[in-house]
This record gives sequence, structure tokens and C-alpha cells, in this order.
Amino acid sequence: MAGTNYGRMLDMKLCELEKNGCRPKLLLHACCAPCSSHVLEYLSGKFRITLYFCNPNISPQSEYDFRLAELKRLVTEMKLDIEIIEEDYAPDEFYRLAKGLEDLPERGERCRRCIGYRLELAGKKAAELGSDYFTTTLTISPHKDCTFINEYGAAVSERCGIAYLFSDFKKHEGYKRSIELSKQYNLYRQNYCGCIYSKKAAENQRKESSQNGEGA
Repeated sequence: MAGTNYGRMLDMKLCELEKNGCRPKLLLHACCAPCSSHVLEYLSGKFRITLYFCNPNISPQSEYDFRLAELKRLVTEMKLDIEIIEEDYAPDEFYRLAKGLEDLPERGERCRRCIGYRLELAGKKAAELGSDYFTTTLTISPHKDCTFINEYGAAVSERCGIAYLFSDFKKHEGYKRSIELSKQYNLYRQNYCGCIYSKKAAENQRKESSQNGEGA
């Protein structure tokens, strides 16, 4: 629901877990190493985390493979005892979902379908593993619709039977911390979300900025 403080909801849940003295199992969908950095730092002591790298939107495959390699390197260098489950690169379903929506901007219907699909797969995987919770690192991005992500996650939770961990990882300067950690670990910070359409949009924006700069 719009206006809901999902960061506060996460804070309350973490306080509840601390009081109960439990450290539940969390399936954490990870989009990339930079977005995962703060989230892992923030949650690793509170949950037994399994990272789930499932991002069929990323293009090309070399980009997918490199982002996965950076995530693995981050976990190693942070000295975290965390398993990473990786899905095979299978972009066909993303292109099917995006058909007819190729020119829409980020946060539009194409983006919502893409995020929804990944949350569905994350919920399914969480159920397969017997996780107590599942969530995604995507709410750390200022370019993503946090309300949509949480509402869709809650809907998936009802279908898969695994509790969804509400979040807004931007809170408590989380996005700023992710930038700091990215510099600390020399992480590759991509300049587009991942799909070919966001890449084209980023390239067009750079061209426009360059042209405006030349005309100044």
C-alpha cells in the first residue's frame, strides 16, 4: 500500500527476531553485487541467508556472467558463509513478458512484469528449500518502485506459503552505504538495470547529456 513505511516494518521484524533469539532461514534474491553489499552487511547476522541469483532480464549473457562473478567475489571477500544458488541464463521468458512494452521507461509495466516474474521464482525456490522468509535486494535501488515490490512479494507469499520479508533497504542510508561498500570492494557498478531496453535508454541519456554539454 502506498505510504507504508516498509523500512520501519523491517526494523520491527528484526527487533522481534532479536527478542525471540532466533535466526531464521532467508532466501534473498540478489540482482547484483553492489545492491547486495549493504543488504548482506545488514542482514547476515540476523538470518541464515541463501543468495538466489535469478535475473533472466540481464543482457547480454557476458553481463549476466560478470555480475554473478562479482556477487561471488563479494561474498568471499566479505568472509560470509553463504550459499549462492544460480539459475541458468534463460532470457526467453523475459522477452516474452516484455513483448510490446519495449519502449516503456523503467518503473513502467515492463519493469513490473520483470520484477514480478523474479519474485515468483524466488518464492518458489524459497518453498523448495524450506526457507522461513524470502525477499529481494531490489528495494535498495532508488530507481525501483518499492511499494510495488513489497505488495507483489506479499501476494507471492500467499501463493507459495513462505513469509515475505518486507523491506526498504534504502532506509538508514542503505543506498549510500552500498556505494561505500562498492568502492571498498572495488565492485563493478553497472550503469543500466540489466535488460537491453534499459541499456539503450542509458546510452541515449548519455548521448543527450554529451550533446547538451557540447552546446553549453
